[in-house]
Amino acid sequence: MSLPNAAANADPIAAAQPSPLWKTYLLILLPMMATNLLQAASGTADGIYLGRMLGADALAAVSCFFPIFFVLLAVVIGLSSGATVLIGQAWGAREPDKVHAVAGTALVLMLCAGLLIGVTGGIFAPQLMRALATPSNIEAEAIAYARVMLFGLPLLFALWLLTSMSRGVGDAISPLWALALTTVVALLCTPAFIRGWFGLPKLGVSSAAVSNLIACAIALAWMLSHWRKRAHPLAPNAQRLRQLRLDPRIAVAMLRIGLPSMLQMLTMAAAEIVLLGLVNRHGSHATAAYGAVNQLMSWLQLPAMSVGITATILASHAIGGGRASRLGAIVRTGLALNLALTGACILAVYALAPTVIGWFLVDAPVIEQALRLLRIVAWSVILLGLANVLTGVMRASGVVAVPTGLAMLAIVGMELPLAYWLDARIGLSGIWWAYATTFAVLLMLHSGYYLLVWRRRDVRTLV
Repeated sequence: MSLPNAAANADPIAAAQPSPLWKTYLLILLPMMATNLLQAASGTADGIYLGRMLGADALAAVSCFFPIFFVLLAVVIGLSSGATVLIGQAWGAREPDKVHAVAGTALVLMLCAGLLIGVTGGIFAPQLMRALATPSNIEAEAIAYARVMLFGLPLLFALWLLTSMSRGVGDAISPLWALALTTVVALLCTPAFIRGWFGLPKLGVSSAAVSNLIACAIALAWMLSHWRKRAHPLAPNAQRLRQLRLDPRIAVAMLRIGLPSMLQMLTMAAAEIVLLGLVNRHGSHATAAYGAVNQLMSWLQLPAMSVGITATILASHAIGGGRASRLGAIVRTGLALNLALTGACILAVYALAPTVIGWFLVDAPVIEQALRLLRIVAWSVILLGLANVLTGVMRASGVVAVPTGLAMLAIVGMELPLAYWLDARIGLSGIWWAYATTFAVLLMLHSGYYLLVWRRRDVRTLV
């Protein structure tokens, strides 16, 4: 199959040019939402396996790795976002050589980051776990889990990058199948390693980590083979393997987009830790309600995040192809889809919340408390989704620093002080009103910058 044919198959903008823009959105958005749902479900299943088959201490040992995992997630999402924008622009410009050059630089950069962080982190895993005040009775298991995950980072980083780059050329189906394969393999392997089925070693808490790495390796192999069979634009061959080198100009452009995104995620993580400490002051029932609400909020935010990422991809294609006049339509369509999809999810959550929260909690007073907190904040996710569309389109043009600065200002200057102030006056519910207020402020700040500054700027390609 020739490259032009492969391009037509992989790029929904090209393949569906006469179709309404909302259909083009959905070609990427729906598979991405399904992929994110699979990732969330896989993590939940691992927790169930560990908690039910090994006990609460096993689940606690894995939970101790979460702060480190969030930092790693910030790194991989930051680098991947930069790669997605640059590949999207090159793909929109119909310049496959630039696509391959960006992909080569992104892969080298990601693997170097994975090796450096993974090897260093794996060696110093005991010190990291102790710095996080891991309880002594689960320290050994937490260290073992952390070491497996850290040493396996190159695999995890590579799979995440490949799925992001695939979406950058308009192919959201390959990542969906790859993550489906990852989920199935992990679901099968984790209990097998826990119990030692089929002569496998019993790995205890590390079972989930080893299973995830095996699943990632299989998914990577499948994706590369699938790409080659379909003559995918990113399929590896001898010529493209020779392009696996670091282009300093491309790397700088990638980091200019990626580093602010990393910084914003780390700020969000630090703020969440502070707010969790505030919640903990209200006792274990409040902490349990916080955990249940966060579970639902993490699922509720999937469409809001996915619409923003899709807006970035489509805007990158438009900018690269010299069709900046389409950016306004991309924004309007993204805003409308967020209202429809995220709004529908919010209504579903409000309707089903009493049942779903009952899956996590059993005490009636705690369930009632969680429901009250959820009702305060759930509606505001739609505001977050609207802001994500605006920042997603601006990110596609390389404008990241100011929107990131505004988001950090809202978190540090609004969310944290407002949470403390409202908590002192109206109690626990004040913390959730602070969340909702911050989403509203974020939308106002990003809307103001988009309307008053960004729309008046000239939009240029970055590669």
